[in-house]
Amino acid sequence: MNPVPFAKRRPVMTLLLFIAPLLVVALASVDILGSSKERAVPSLALNTPDTPSAHSYLEDAGMRARRMKDHVVDWCMSYFHKHEVHHTEPPAIVVTSPKAMDVTLTKQYVCQIRSRQHIDVRALEMGYLEEIPIKEGQAVKEGEVLFTVLTNIYKAKLDAENAEAKLAQIEYDNTKKLFEYPRPVVSAQEVALAQAKLAKAQAKAELARAEFNFTKVLAPFDGIVDRQRHQRGSLVQEGEILTTLSDNAVMWVYFNVPEKAYLEYMAMSKEDRENEKIELELANHDKFAQPCINMTVEGQFNNETGNIAFRADFPNPDGVLRHGQTGTILIHRTLKNALVIPQRATFELLDKRYVWVVGEDDMAHQKEITIRRELEDVFVIESGLEANDKIVFEGVREVHEDEKVEYEFRKPEEVLKNQKFHAE
Repeated sequence: MNPVPFAKRRPVMTLLLFIAPLLVVALASVDILGSSKERAVPSLALNTPDTPSAHSYLEDAGMRARRMKDHVVDWCMSYFHKHEVHHTEPPAIVVTSPKAMDVTLTKQYVCQIRSRQHIDVRALEMGYLEEIPIKEGQAVKEGEVLFTVLTNIYKAKLDAENAEAKLAQIEYDNTKKLFEYPRPVVSAQEVALAQAKLAKAQAKAELARAEFNFTKVLAPFDGIVDRQRHQRGSLVQEGEILTTLSDNAVMWVYFNVPEKAYLEYMAMSKEDRENEKIELELANHDKFAQPCINMTVEGQFNNETGNIAFRADFPNPDGVLRHGQTGTILIHRTLKNALVIPQRATFELLDKRYVWVVGEDDMAHQKEITIRRELEDVFVIESGLEANDKIVFEGVREVHEDEKVEYEFRKPEEVLKNQKFHAE
């Protein structure tokens, strides 16, 4: 029997053993009185012990009282024996060691997805929308007609300028023939003057043609057409937005990085930057299939937020991404041979993190540690521990400074296998 719990129960046993005889006597007295009435024993018989019947009756009552006492004592001993069998020892102290392993650290940043080229398509001239050969959401090629604006004025001006250019051409041809006649009839200056008039007329015709071409709005690059702001027959003004055009072949994903993280990124070597894995998580928590092909940093910080914008480029061959989407950038970086301990092996005092370290003499000592990263169930240690140190894993609250502990050692691989509890 364990002496500690037995000592705790001894006062209770003593009390019960003291009360038990009293209960027996009380029961016996009740039994005597009841029996005296049943047997019609006179009250004087109890006061005259010399009477033979009284002697016999008292002897019988005492025997029954002793049997009752033995029964109560046996019941008490049986009760404590039963509870002694089911008693369990307190849990032992479990000790483990830090584990050196490769750890993948992930940083998350909310991001905004933008097209590589995204422009407003505007009317270059005032007029009525005559034709809209494209549909909303349609993919178009560079040079394809998006809108046609009917402007009779520019068509008439083009015709007039073409006529002037043709007239100037005729005058120049006649003047040139007169100069080339077997004998020049006109001077060379008249030929040059006619040639200058022709060049001027042709330039005006080209200008009129350019202005007339403005009535046809062409796609400046391959892209996807957005919502149409006006329908066929609408009168549009010069510079009015008709739709937008997005080049989604490559998407630019912008996210803001704090200054501390920016300095850590700039301090990394080129090789470490190339080894970083950058993923795009979409709004439905699916990972975008294409990898990041480039990472750039903007030129200045935002003084109001203290952040600087990064841009990650993702190819978009299937057109899954569209301008204006949101998501989350995941930057994975692997730490080689990082020292890892379970969170539940630590405790916190005055905003500092500690562990119990068991020395060679099995004495426990409190030791401060510095956390580099906090993962789901473990801490990545920056300083304070070595790989061969022994730290208390279970029973942290039962250990005291400079106290010798009896412990059970478990391998760090076994301890880290299924961690689901945080630090105490």
